[in-house]
Amino acid sequence: MRILFIGDIFGRPGRTIVKERLSSVVKEHAIDLVIANGENSAAGFGITPPLAEELFELGIDVLTTGNHIWDKREIVDYFQMANGNEHSMARRLLRPANYHSGMPGWGVYEGQKADVPYVVINLQGRVFMVSNDDPFRVADQLLKEIKAKIIFVDMHAEATSEKISLGWYLDGRVTALVGTHTHIPTADERVLPGGTAYITDVGMTGPYDSVIGVKKELVIGRFLNNMPARFEAATGDVRLCAVVIDADAATGHARSIERLMLR
Repeated sequence: MRILFIGDIFGRPGRTIVKERLSSVVKEHAIDLVIANGENSAAGFGITPPLAEELFELGIDVLTTGNHIWDKREIVDYFQMANGNEHSMARRLLRPANYHSGMPGWGVYEGQKADVPYVVINLQGRVFMVSNDDPFRVADQLLKEIKAKIIFVDMHAEATSEKISLGWYLDGRVTALVGTHTHIPTADERVLPGGTAYITDVGMTGPYDSVIGVKKELVIGRFLNNMPARFEAATGDVRLCAVVIDADAATGHARSIERLMLR
């Protein structure tokens, strides 16, 4: 199985480049499964039901998120409307699995592509972020119940140490663990000794003439005067950041991971 994961889609610029480039990337790299982090799709902050469905219609199979999942109130209703409906499109939009179990939505998706069962797990870090359940122990509990060989993890976290620690902790137990959240692509992609593909951060799919997606003058102003400002998505130098992972469907082990940055 060949998996494409697209890093944090930021605002309209990010959605636009995904629309323009996704089909050609899928064809060029013979992709079977497409996953993307979509928590910044709505002007950089959160995601709405129509935007989630727009991204699904482009060919994305599963959307992961993170700390901005609740920025748009209507996403709560979207999750609640899908309760009891296993075939609802909303089931393919995840929020971190280590949020409290009573919260709306799901942190795990089980599907099948090219006759291969797969599972996507969304987790969120705790270092320099709000306190949630321990992602290490939540991962342990989830893996006890999963039968599929292909298991993909999006670790949405601030600290590089927390991401790589979880990568080593799950090495050999999951197909891939990729980091999201910082919007800065890292150059440490590799297959760990146990067969898990790893990268600390895939990077942002959005405008790089910015400060992590936001108009740079607004963020610089915040640093200079500490005055509140309404952040707006930038528009220039738009890039698509992603990784392509080739995995053995029989064992679930990754054979390779390749980093992409497309303009």
